Amino acid sequence: MNTSAVKPMNRVSLIYQFVSRIFPNVNQELNIWRRIASQCPDSSLRQQAIESIQTKKFHCQGGSIYALYPGVNRVEAVRFIVAYQTMCDYLDNLVDSLEVQDELAFAQLHLAVQEALDPNVSRSDYYLYYPYREDGGYLELLVTTCQESLKILPSYKLVQEEAIKLAKLYSHLQTYKHLAMEEREAKMLNWITPYLTDYPEITAWEFAAATGSTLGVFSLYAVAYDPKLTERKGHKIRKTYFPWICGTHILLDYFIDLREDRETKQLNFVAYYEHTEMISRRLQLFVKNSLGQTAQLDYPKFHQAAVQGLLAMYLSDEKSMDRDIRSITKKLLRHGGLRVNLLYWVCRQLRKMKAL
Repeated sequence: MNTSAVKPMNRVSLIYQFVSRIFPNVNQELNIWRRIASQCPDSSLRQQAIESIQTKKFHCQGGSIYALYPGVNRVEAVRFIVAYQTMCDYLDNLVDSLEVQDELAFAQLHLAVQEALDPNVSRSDYYLYYPYREDGGYLELLVTTCQESLKILPSYKLVQEEAIKLAKLYSHLQTYKHLAMEEREAKMLNWITPYLTDYPEITAWEFAAATGSTLGVFSLYAVAYDPKLTERKGHKIRKTYFPWICGTHILLDYFIDLREDRETKQLNFVAYYEHTEMISRRLQLFVKNSLGQTAQLDYPKFHQAAVQGLLAMYLSDEKSMDRDIRSITKKLLRHGGLRVNLLYWVCRQLRKMKAL
């Protein structure tokens, strides 16, 4: 009997468990990876590994809400989510921060994101085309930790293909969006355009945003604990999360970084909207469709709470009150209703305590 398995709970219990139990688990796992990262022989890789943990901790915290999905082993789920997210954040730093702009190197590095979701695959040489490679086994250990965690899931084989599909999309995004400014947009559009016939309701840049989220992978991991899972249910989860919930996640991330990215000339998918009214309208559409589609899933209230938590977490960031976007933030909170505003208040308190 799995005594660590999570039982269904109401939203108040969910928030309490998330903060009181999941956050400390996430911190424990991140401390382990920080110690391992500090032993990387190459100083450049060591710096990027440590910085990715220090500056992107909230990615692991947010993703770990899926450790509270009913039936999940909380400790094992946090281990997987933190390892997978830490790997993604580390790779993001490698393709963004070391003045390397090599498409082949970026694609090879991101094989790790895909292979981490296949427990039986032989691992590639991820640094094959990258100018730095001596990480002391750090990246490979992140991959194997994920693979080992997947082996214990009773129904993972039923969702593995869906999870790897999302990982491939994520890998393509990370490969193209970090190329030189003069070539990245054309490369991205060339990659995205063939997919758009299947997603007529969204734009190319909204599709790109949705590919940048790991929440679809975490939701598929969580449902794979269900021994009665079917392929149909796994497919339904993936379709609900991609593009709507995944899109909501990353569009909110870019939304709060809009001013900063404009000033530093960084790629920002929200900047492709023509005016603030369009930003407001499209974000509200993504939130509406995300919440609406959860009705067809098992434990819809859990998935709704995850979406509402995204709104609260991102909108509670002080950057959401920048002059150019403040009115949209207030509108999103107003439309979010009582539950979003309650979660928003909790996130504000956590930020004051520097726990988020």
